[in-house]
Amino acid sequence: MHHHSCVYKVPIFKDLNEKQVATIEAIMHPIILKKDEMVYHAGEESNTLYIINSGQVKLYKLSESGKEIVLDILSEGDFTGELSLFNDLKHDSYAQALNKVSICSIRRDLFQELLINEPAISLEVLKEFSARLKKSQEHTARVSIESVESRLAKYLLDFMPETSITLPMSKRDLASHIGTTPETLSRKLNQFEELNLISQSGQRNISLIDPDGLSEII
Repeated sequence: MHHHSCVYKVPIFKDLNEKQVATIEAIMHPIILKKDEMVYHAGEESNTLYIINSGQVKLYKLSESGKEIVLDILSEGDFTGELSLFNDLKHDSYAQALNKVSICSIRRDLFQELLINEPAISLEVLKEFSARLKKSQEHTARVSIESVESRLAKYLLDFMPETSITLPMSKRDLASHIGTTPETLSRKLNQFEELNLISQSGQRNISLIDPDGLSEII
């Protein structure tokens, strides 16, 4: 694993100089996981930042009935466990490898020391956390008040300017992510296709034919 490339994939690290990058590389630890292996479980001690170097990781929670609720699909350059960097917490969700995954991890104590010595990195961390909080609040609001059609259209348009999409998750997981059932998701996608807004091929490939038409649904 090349730690150097891992550092530059993360937004909060992308503008660092060579000396700062070398400092971060020195405290990183590599992790390799096979498909379906867990990065962490809900209830486990949270004391590490995990940066995805390659592959995909699914974040999810379990409802009281045991239903899986997909929170996000992480890919190259994304990270999780950031709240553990400042608080003594336990994980409230699960993180599972969807395929072979390589991860760069940093322990809380080492990262806190880094932030003390590198104030510029601290500011970038705060900016990223603010952006993530906004994204989380917007997602919660959409699930609470918007229709399934609107949530689905917004999800697809988030891929713009790309118009040929390969979904980063299964349709079952996508349904969970936008707060609906797989059956309803399939029905809405078929309706979008009938309206000539999209076209589907295979299980995960979608082409956005009429983005403006999708925007009118939101």
